[in-house]
Amino acid sequence: MKYTRLTKEQFEELHQEFINFLATQSITADEWKEIKTNKPEAAEQELDVFSDLVWFGVLSKVEYLEHISPQQIHLFKCNEKQMHLIALKIDKEAIDFTTKEGFQWLRNNLLSDDIEFFNANKPYSEDKHLDIFKMIQTGAAITKGELFQYFVNLIKG
Repeated sequence: MKYTRLTKEQFEELHQEFINFLATQSITADEWKEIKTNKPEAAEQELDVFSDLVWFGVLSKVEYLEHISPQQIHLFKCNEKQMHLIALKIDKEAIDFTTKEGFQWLRNNLLSDDIEFFNANKPYSEDKHLDIFKMIQTGAAITKGELFQYFVNLIKG
C-alpha cells in the first residue's frame, strides 16, 4: 500500500464508489461477502487498493497546501515539477498564528520587523503525490490557496 487505508467513516462515505470499484474487478455483492468471510487477506488487499486509488485521485487535484503552527505559516503551491513555498516566521512567543487573535495581529503588523518572510521553490522527489501525501500526514491542509495568493500579491506589490 502506497498511502494509508481510508478510515471506516471514509469508506462509508465512499460506499457507492467502492461498489463501483468492486464491479470493475467483476466482484458481485455476494462474492464480496464470501471474500470477507473466507479470504480476509484478499478483502484487506481490495480495501488497500481502493484506498490508494482514492488517495491518488485526491492528491492529483491538490494545488495548495497550508501548514499553520503557533509561530510559523507555510503556504505551498503545488506546481507540476516543484512546490513554491511562502513562509512566515515570528519569534514572539506571545503571538500564536493558530488563534484568531494571533492571526489578527499578523494582519495588522505584516510589515513588522518581527516577521520574517521566506520565498522558495523546492523540486519534488521522484514521486510528487507521495511528497504531498507526507505533508498532509504531518499536518498540512489542502486549501483553495487564498492565503497563498494574498501573500504572492503582497510580495509582488
